Amino acid sequence: MPSTLAPATAAERYAADGFFFSPPAIPQDLVRRAVGRMDAVIRGEYETGVAPGSRCWNPGDDPRKICKIDNAQLSDRTILELISHPAIGRWAAEVTGAKMVQIWSTQLLFKPPGGENAGNVGWHQDYQYWKYWEGEVFTAWVALCDITPEIGPVAFVRGSHQWGLLEGGNFFNSDLAELRKSMSIPAGAAWEEVEGLLPAGAVSFHHKYTIHGSGPNRTAQPRRSFALHMRTEKSRPAPSVPDHGYASHLDDPLYCPVIYRA
Repeated sequence: MPSTLAPATAAERYAADGFFFSPPAIPQDLVRRAVGRMDAVIRGEYETGVAPGSRCWNPGDDPRKICKIDNAQLSDRTILELISHPAIGRWAAEVTGAKMVQIWSTQLLFKPPGGENAGNVGWHQDYQYWKYWEGEVFTAWVALCDITPEIGPVAFVRGSHQWGLLEGGNFFNSDLAELRKSMSIPAGAAWEEVEGLLPAGAVSFHHKYTIHGSGPNRTAQPRRSFALHMRTEKSRPAPSVPDHGYASHLDDPLYCPVIYRA
């Protein structure tokens, strides 16, 4: 009879599901320090004197919406310490089998409390925004608080990384039900959502084609995390995109730290 046991290793789980959840990997002291520095960057206070790569939310914007700030590690040394922690690199290599793991962009993500749908992240596949890369690129998502069912966890659609690139996903559309209807999945495929319920300091990893999104935060506390966009030695900037902005920073260890080498 075929085995009913789940795949045993991180790599096998990632290959089967399109995602993997690590145990706590980041020291709690660093998590606590990063929370304070995250709030400083959100307020526009930059320890290094350098602004982040870009801000999709600024003080005075709608407080119900998710706050997304790109490459905040440029602005704060503690955030750089967090996103380049070697434990993240080791887990990334364990999951993908990579000999080299490099961060090429990051996102500070602050989902406000209060249960408003305006804080949702719509169903999407990361690669729909990443066509300037060829090969193995993926995401690590670092939890800076306990991720419970009520706090608006990221939900992943199991096995959707095997469906290829679909039409209809949109990170910025908060209507999850409508987006679900617009995404045409392969005939016979099952839409099975798995919430990433993580303790603070744990990391989830997901494939570039894995469909994911998140609903409202119904707690009284914000949901805090960083999304780290990564590549392995099996990737390269797409030659069809000659002015690929991210490739111009690959030699800058502050912007794009290499966090694992075999």
